[in-house]
Amino acid sequence: MQNKERSLTSAIHTTMDGSISASSGSTGGPPPHFRTNEGSLVSALKTLLFFTILMVTLPIGLYFASKAYIFEGSMKMSSSDSYFYAAIVAVLAVHVVLALFVYVAWNEGAPKGKGKYD
Repeated sequence: MQNKERSLTSAIHTTMDGSISASSGSTGGPPPHFRTNEGSLVSALKTLLFFTILMVTLPIGLYFASKAYIFEGSMKMSSSDSYFYAAIVAVLAVHVVLALFVYVAWNEGAPKGKGKYD
């Protein structure tokens, strides 16, 4: 009796929209709604990884580069002044990266064509 219940429950699947569908006993991979979202998931993870790396490296790099080459090197500022202005450059870089991430994430799923959509 347990084998019949297992085969019956394994043959009935609930889809994402709440409808119930029956399948044959074979599992040929993930359901179709997962296959279509796999490319967008990979794209979103690549975007997130890119902006994560950018968020870590750009402000730190700009901080030390602007401190050494711009503020202390070219402008001949004191060390304490160059720390302050280099920190401002790093904070501005963080804001630029965040704004770019929001822009890319907002437009990632948008349709590519021009025109009016009703």
